Amino acid sequence: MTDTVYYTKDGLKKLQDELDHLIGVQRPLISQQIAEARDKGDLSENAEYDAAKNDQAMLELKISKLQELIRNVRLIDESKIDTSKVLILSTVKIKNLKNNAVMTYTLVPENEANLKAGKISINSPIARGLLGLSVGEKAEIDVPAGKMTFEIIEITR
Repeated sequence: MTDTVYYTKDGLKKLQDELDHLIGVQRPLISQQIAEARDKGDLSENAEYDAAKNDQAMLELKISKLQELIRNVRLIDESKIDTSKVLILSTVKIKNLKNNAVMTYTLVPENEANLKAGKISINSPIARGLLGLSVGEKAEIDVPAGKMTFEIIEITR
């Protein structure tokens, strides 16, 4: 039994594109490598054949796991997200009250987090500390560097 995982439409599309690539490009490539290795003679002493078969097994396992993941995906309906408080997929502009630095983050499912793109995991300490708060509210959040206080300046979708 597997857990339900949450994705946005873009995140699910990336998963499906990766699966399509594995099935449509990688699988035929490995099949070709196996056929070429098989043509080289005795399979009992053919390291190339063994390596290609191992690659095939790893690829099939990856395809299977990806298919299972996609079966358990639940899409998040962005149109129903309330912007009066911080929720998943909210874009939040916050101000660090210690150094007055202003940062903007989008809270996304853990598997779509990308700090360089300003997307932080809903399970991160900052996101958990901001969840449910509204504009103007302050949050004191425990982060690895210690306690930090943030003020929510803006919430958008």
